[in-house]
Amino acid sequence: MAAQTTNGWRDRLNAARANRRTVRRVGMGVVLLFLVILVAPTLRAYLQQQSDISSLRERVAEQQATVEELQSEQVRWEDPAYVEQQARTRLKFVKVGEKSYTVIDPKVDKRDPTVARAGESDDPWYDTIWSSMKAADVPANQRR
Repeated sequence: MAAQTTNGWRDRLNAARANRRTVRRVGMGVVLLFLVILVAPTLRAYLQQQSDISSLRERVAEQQATVEELQSEQVRWEDPAYVEQQARTRLKFVKVGEKSYTVIDPKVDKRDPTVARAGESDDPWYDTIWSSMKAADVPANQRR
């Protein structure tokens, strides 16, 4: 019986030690969970801010490229020869004593001849509307 008492006492002592370990592990888990809950929103905000910063840097780079293009165009406009060339090209300006010729090149009509164009029909407007109403009444699979 003395051996059983010793064994029982040791079993209870081992159980108490195991219980302490379990309590420590649970406590450590609770502390780690608290830290994760505390750090997660901060980490998410940090990552979002990094994303915002990178997109803003891209926009700044695009805007700098646009500014450089505009500055180079501004330098071109300061040249009198460029201004004269633009006035001749865009506004059809000529110097005093020069003659301006405009060549009108007849272009071939590349439009589809089967499509009716506004203003191209010799029929009165009410005939056009009537034929349109008749065509609308015919199902799409029966049209020619």
